Amino acid sequence: MTVAQEKTELTAQDVIDLATEWFRALDRHDTLEQVTPFLASRGLHMVFPEITVRNLDDFRTWYDNVLNLFFDETHELTRTQVRRISATESEISLTVNWQTKTWTPPAAHSVWKGFDADQTWTVVLEDGRPRIREYSVDKITPVPGSPGL
Repeated sequence: MTVAQEKTELTAQDVIDLATEWFRALDRHDTLEQVTPFLASRGLHMVFPEITVRNLDDFRTWYDNVLNLFFDETHELTRTQVRRISATESEISLTVNWQTKTWTPPAAHSVWKGFDADQTWTVVLEDGRPRIREYSVDKITPVPGSPGL
């Protein structure tokens, strides 16, 4: 995107598109360099069940851990509700169905796990692109047949 093409206003569709692309990147296990552009450079605050991320170093630690713990992941957005805060800031409340497998050596088989995760994000326009500034996993509910985290 060139400077002339940079957005000056954040739309609800921009926010939903960001969430969709974020989860696709997680499913592909994109590299750290590919996922950090989704994140705001200032004010980053992400609350996951296992860690609170306050900067890119914290994020790197979290991301390295999940890349080595979860595989065959799929994330499907099942609910989105965007609330505009200003021309350059919005909040999204969403539910994502997350399915994954884990393996703990020396187990003979992996374990499937599935959850519905309610999340709230604050998305800001930074350098003409939507970026995640705040991210909170508010509630994780195992789907029928799934063990807990």
